[in-house]
Amino acid sequence: MNKLIHIISAFLLAAVIWGCAPKPPEPDPAFYLRADPDKVISILSDGLESQGLAGWTDLKAPLERSLTYVRSRDQQVHAVCLPDLCLKWGELKKTLEILLVLLPDIDRDPGILKHYFDFYSIDPDILLTGYYEPLLRASEQPDQEYSYPVYSTPDDLMTVDLGRFHPRWKGQSLVYRLNDGRIEPYFDRASIDLKGALLGRDLEIAWVNDPVDLFFLHIQGSGRLKYPNGESRHVLYAGRNGLQYVALGRVLADRGYLKPEEVTMQSIRKFLVENPHLVDSLLITNPSYIFFSLADSGPKGSIGQILTPFVSVAGDPAYIPWGSVMILDAVLPEYQGIENSVAGPVLVQDTGGAIRGRHLDLFCGFGERSEFIAGQMKDRADVYLMVIKNDQN
Repeated sequence: MNKLIHIISAFLLAAVIWGCAPKPPEPDPAFYLRADPDKVISILSDGLESQGLAGWTDLKAPLERSLTYVRSRDQQVHAVCLPDLCLKWGELKKTLEILLVLLPDIDRDPGILKHYFDFYSIDPDILLTGYYEPLLRASEQPDQEYSYPVYSTPDDLMTVDLGRFHPRWKGQSLVYRLNDGRIEPYFDRASIDLKGALLGRDLEIAWVNDPVDLFFLHIQGSGRLKYPNGESRHVLYAGRNGLQYVALGRVLADRGYLKPEEVTMQSIRKFLVENPHLVDSLLITNPSYIFFSLADSGPKGSIGQILTPFVSVAGDPAYIPWGSVMILDAVLPEYQGIENSVAGPVLVQDTGGAIRGRHLDLFCGFGERSEFIAGQMKDRADVYLMVIKNDQN
């Protein structure tokens, strides 16, 4: 009993000192503003071909995936409650259900949406970045070529809801491990990759041939592994060590290796390839570490559902609930001289360690085009949250 009390006391002390997940930035009172519905409808005038969709009915499966998650929540609890907008899970469920019914009619008349939904703009506009599903060469067994492990979630990685201990920690969690009965932060990237903290525990689910490719897999959160026999499998996010995410692009800019305006995924990779002697020391500047699982389908977002390219987005659930429907108006990077844009609905189905506040991450899919667009994307965009009207509830 004394040992248990000691562990709990140490836990609470650790939570106060270092363990609380970083609090999201406080939004100003105008995080959401009521938007002119006619302005939002005008965005939809060109159809959804830019998102790879033939029409609104192609959204049926992605919307049903969001609805599966939203229905699993307590419908009377607030999905989000900010000074300018409080929204219960039940209202979010009704939004999705009505939209599903309306899908066959929206292509003929997008204006029908304003009779059923209110729109709220995120003010000021948001930062839009992109992520994709990378392809890595991999082996089931290590050898001289394939020597960098992909780890599954360790059994000593523990997570606790801090809100159970004090109301001021509501919505925050602590990721930790026990060491001789004491709570400590979980191993960081340097401890795992350079000091072998997880070796000998049979946690390796695959081995890859390039540490930079593996690092980018951690950043993207999921990917595909291609084996020497030609077979491939999805590798999915399964957990993280709970330590703060540090953007390598910012590190390279701060150290003078790249100019801030030059930072893209492609420029980061190019610098690492050209400076292999710096790779280890630079990668460990990001202490955050991701653990994975193998699957036959994917990728999946934080709601546990398959993501849809140029439809699924990652957001900060403290401000934008998972399962939300939004209208995005954004210009994307050109690829091979072809302009790209999104002017249509997106579904909030994921999150990420770097996604906080007014920041959305657009899932761009798999392949060379997806990788290029995701790696170059870093711009402002207009976003409108779509919510069922009160008289429709």
